This record gives sequence, C-alpha cells and structure tokens, in this order.
Amino acid sequence: METDSRIPEKLFFKIGEVCELIKVQPHVLRYWESEFPMLAPQKNRAGQRVYRRKDVEMVMRIRDLLYEEKFTIAGAKKKLIDETRAASRSKPYTREAALVDHAIEPDEPTPPPHLPPPQSPPESAMQSTAESSMSPQARRAFRVVKRDLEDLLTMLNSDASIKN
Repeated sequence: METDSRIPEKLFFKIGEVCELIKVQPHVLRYWESEFPMLAPQKNRAGQRVYRRKDVEMVMRIRDLLYEEKFTIAGAKKKLIDETRAASRSKPYTREAALVDHAIEPDEPTPPPHLPPPQSPPESAMQSTAESSMSPQARRAFRVVKRDLEDLLTMLNSDASIKN
C-alpha cells in the first residue's frame, strides 16, 4: 500500500509528526478524533497524544476520503465502518475474529455455537461461567477495556525501553 511507504518505521508518533505526514493542522486531527470513533490515539503520562502506526494509517485513510475522494464527514464515517465490516468478514471466522467483530459492531449476532471452546486451565472455566451470565454489551465492554489495557501495557513497556 502506498500510504505504508510514507509512514516512518517508528512505534509511536507525536501529533506534530502526524500533522507533517498528512499536511493538516493539529486542531483538524483533534476534530477528527471527536468525529471518528475508530481514531483514538492513546495519551502518554504527560497527556500528549501518542499515535501508533494503525492510528496514522487510519488518519491517512480519513484524509484521503475527505480531501481526495470528497466525502462528507458522515459519508467518510459510514465508508470506514463499511470497510471495517467488509475486512472482518473476509477474514476466516475464528474465535479471535468473532471477539474483534463484536467489540466493533455491537449490532451483529453472537458467534455461532459450533466454535470450539478455548483450551484453558480450570480457573478460566469459572471465568467463562461468569462471562456467560453477563450481557453481550458487558462482554463487549470488557473486551474493549482489555484491548485498551494491552495497548497501554505495550506503550508503557516501549516507553521504559526508550529510557533504558
């Protein structure tokens, strides 16, 4: 993909670096964050936005839709949601894909019951029993929080490795 070649090989980008890459002002990126839920850069300890590569790719796609293809904000948002759904449907249907689909698309039905249960130790059997008593919305919320915590842990580990 042509946009991938424009992105430097770094783990994290500051808002100014992203602005230079896509040629927009920082207030435009902040506005896009409020309009596009799929664009959610993390913040570091100082409260500054930290964009990962996937965030930069999303910003580039949003910019292309708005500036090159002349979509409205609402049209670009719908197009991105449709692309996300199409991409998730083209992947093989695995348990992990089902979890991601349901974290992004709350209106889709639950995964088919024919998926094999995960192989896990006995304590996770108690967890899955607790999970089965939760509503689908609560399960999705926990999955999103888990994914965010994993991203935060990655950021903290890479931040610590930079200081060493």
